[in-house]
Amino acid sequence: MNAPSEHRPEHSPADRPARLTVGVVGAGRVGPALAASLQLAGHRPVAVSGVSDASVRRAATLLPDVPLVPPAEVLQRADLVLLTVPDDALPGLVEGLAETGAIRPGQLLVHTSGRYGTAVLDPARRAGALPLALHPAMTFTGTGVDVQRLAGCSFGVTAPEELRLAAEALVIEMGGEPEWIEEANRPLYHAALALGANHLVTLVAQSMELLGQAGVAAPDRMLGPLLGAALDNALRSGDAALTGPVARGDAGTVAAHVAELRKHAPGTVAGYLAMARTTADRALAHGLLKPELAQDLLGVLAEGEDR
Repeated sequence: MNAPSEHRPEHSPADRPARLTVGVVGAGRVGPALAASLQLAGHRPVAVSGVSDASVRRAATLLPDVPLVPPAEVLQRADLVLLTVPDDALPGLVEGLAETGAIRPGQLLVHTSGRYGTAVLDPARRAGALPLALHPAMTFTGTGVDVQRLAGCSFGVTAPEELRLAAEALVIEMGGEPEWIEEANRPLYHAALALGANHLVTLVAQSMELLGQAGVAAPDRMLGPLLGAALDNALRSGDAALTGPVARGDAGTVAAHVAELRKHAPGTVAGYLAMARTTADRALAHGLLKPELAQDLLGVLAEGEDR
């Protein structure tokens, strides 16, 4: 087990999970990587379920020699079961497993959804399961690199108070950093992560496409240092890191951007205007955008929205 860092809660040996048999229901990108990480910590993956060809290949790569079986059989074999299915499928899966009697009393049932806390596992809890919500705040590729990336990855942890230390210990064994999230705050927590990570991918992809249209041969190489610096500055300084024509109040430049985007990539205009308005509001609130310049800028944005 990895030694706790100075930021991690201290755990006595009694709080640490014993060596567990591990099962995975849903061999998407997340489940096999977490099971492989738990295997490195000394736990033993014993069963995995998956339907698609991609799931079968993923399980075979990350969990070689672990048998592929139906979900109910995964629960029969494992002390710790990872429910790694899409958010919308999770409630129905839990209810179905409880109704069919697949859940064993004392079994650790872990889901990895950011949206839900442990309430979604109530049918399983009534059947005697021990519910944990452990959400890794990371994007997954479905390859072995994910296991390495778990080192230092924050996990949103929600659990009954009596299971809190065990939940945090499991995260630490996977190399992660547990961050306690109250049940009522799970949807807001997940929205915050989606706002940053998911929308970032969309913005970067759009930016690379536009650079390609502008004749840049290697958009990724051009954007890498710029975006890396912007991300680092934003994490360090928040809104103080805002730069560019919106933060400066360069209304003419923004108007030129909108005109070019409307001509070459009309599908990006709405997003550009929305982000520009949000950036202007934040720059104004933090004293970066001068009020006398903001009027012309907001006028350009309003005109762009009206078209």
